[in-house]
Amino acid sequence: MRFGKDKDAGTPRITVVGAGIGGLALAGALAANGLPYVIHEQTRQLAEVGAGVQLSPNAIRPLLRLGLGPALREHAVRIEAMEVRGWSGRPIARTPLGDACERMFAAPYLTVHRAHLHEALLSLVDRDRLGLGQRLTSAAPAGEGPDDDAVRLTFADGTESTADVVVGADGIHSTVRETFLRDEPVFSGLGIYRGLVPVDALPAGAEKPLVRLWLGPGGHFVCYPVASGEYLSYAATVPVTTGAPTRESWSRPGDPEALRAAFGHWTGLVSHIVDAVESTHQWALHDRPPLRTWSTRRITLLGDAAHPMLPFMAQGANQAIEDAMDLASCLTGSAPHDIPGRLARYEALRVPRTAEIQRGSRGNAGVLHLPDGPAQRRRDARMAVHAALKDRALLYAHETGRSVLPVREPEAQPV
Repeated sequence: MRFGKDKDAGTPRITVVGAGIGGLALAGALAANGLPYVIHEQTRQLAEVGAGVQLSPNAIRPLLRLGLGPALREHAVRIEAMEVRGWSGRPIARTPLGDACERMFAAPYLTVHRAHLHEALLSLVDRDRLGLGQRLTSAAPAGEGPDDDAVRLTFADGTESTADVVVGADGIHSTVRETFLRDEPVFSGLGIYRGLVPVDALPAGAEKPLVRLWLGPGGHFVCYPVASGEYLSYAATVPVTTGAPTRESWSRPGDPEALRAAFGHWTGLVSHIVDAVESTHQWALHDRPPLRTWSTRRITLLGDAAHPMLPFMAQGANQAIEDAMDLASCLTGSAPHDIPGRLARYEALRVPRTAEIQRGSRGNAGVLHLPDGPAQRRRDARMAVHAALKDRALLYAHETGRSVLPVREPEAQPV
């Protein structure tokens, strides 16, 4: 499947590379704003790893405006609070969410299985504009001059297409990024186990709508319900031992016994979860340093392709959704000759915010893993002081894309 000029010669041809959360969110936002697009995805069958994702109000509000309220009501879990404890069970901090979050930020805090979120976003996409099994190998100017109005895309099967705008939404190992910037992901020294455990395999109380976080020397453990509360999604972070794989892969199987060895002695629900794990995934955690610019005249990046971040602020998917909404807003009403200025505007909106979150996520890697002692006690005291919901305003109150994208009813009702 290849696409040529749109019938309206004044409308830019927009190509999205990658059909993950960010790429599909962008397609949905483009469609809502009346912009044609195509998506090229290298995999032949769309699938998401069996794990959860936390969605904060800054992403929920635009998802509701895209019409995903019914899907979220069906599959997501509305979180009542976020609780932090030490590895031995001592309480550290509690942030109320639930009704308080909706009153303060006009949207709930939700947790959802990644596959359900992906499926919901896919419902916004015109399948005739989605090409699978199309691995990009290069993106370069179609002509010789600096004002050439097109990018030529070449695929592994030898076919080509052209576009006025190319958006790399193709993850931390982005091919689009490599067409104009050669750098490498930075290994954090940490690995993460992720997976799902049926709630009915756990003690009573495990089903509560909470995000729970336990901090311990050298690691931390997070869990929350997904799939309408049927499963708990867990994420357990530990240092990567010598000789372990250090390349990021969401599909690499992990060793449940190694997970139990690391966390089985932790107090309470953590030990019950790891005892119930039958299979798990494990991968090494990487990010990249923040960029000052992630665009050329007609090529730009989105999500992990632009700003891969460690998962220690739970903002990776949320920031990809924000990117998608702002980029669609910037492109709305544009003609092909407007594109360089519109991409510059997109960067100006997104780079400062995502860079700050990247740095914060990286900084949390050390803060969350302190050994028991004076530094740990000072950290716990700070976390307790800053647990108030209003302290999340810089993240949760941020508005993106709203100036262009209309509100839909009734899907825009609170979840």
